[in-house]
Amino acid sequence: MGLSYHFTLSAPATKKTEDLEAFLGTIEKDARSLGFGPTVVLNVPFETPARREFARRLTKGHIIQDERLKGLVLLCDQQIWDHDSAEGRCRVIPERGVVLVVTDEQGRETVLGFFQYPQCLKDLNSREVVTTGLNGKWVFQDFVDSPDPRFRQLVRKFAEAGYVDTEKDEFDLSSKG
Repeated sequence: MGLSYHFTLSAPATKKTEDLEAFLGTIEKDARSLGFGPTVVLNVPFETPARREFARRLTKGHIIQDERLKGLVLLCDQQIWDHDSAEGRCRVIPERGVVLVVTDEQGRETVLGFFQYPQCLKDLNSREVVTTGLNGKWVFQDFVDSPDPRFRQLVRKFAEAGYVDTEKDEFDLSSKG
């Protein structure tokens, strides 16, 4: 059994990429002052196969489960990874990411930021199959398997700006009864 620090970050669909990039620039300065390095802020559209593969390195994608995804449904492979037609579940590829990548002293990279996903998933004939339910909202959900308090300090900066939806720290034994 391993312990993790889980968090979900989000921003409204109306938030401009430039504003998110500027915000992450301030977080990047904090990360550097905390000893992370190298660090980089990225503002990337995932419009080509190579960039969609790069997206896999940054995020696990957004999972959708819906009855309409069961059976012989051929989804556009530019929008999804890992379609399980028996379970009616797939992993959606983001269309754009605005993220901060921080590296710790052991060379482990951690991503913090925002991804925007398509409004709907389409089949091979470009017909809408199912909506993603995100309505353009910027979202990111991940975890860090580390008790390092610096990660919590960075996520706290996101919280102060109103960008944290959920946070669960399995290393924090004081909150467990």
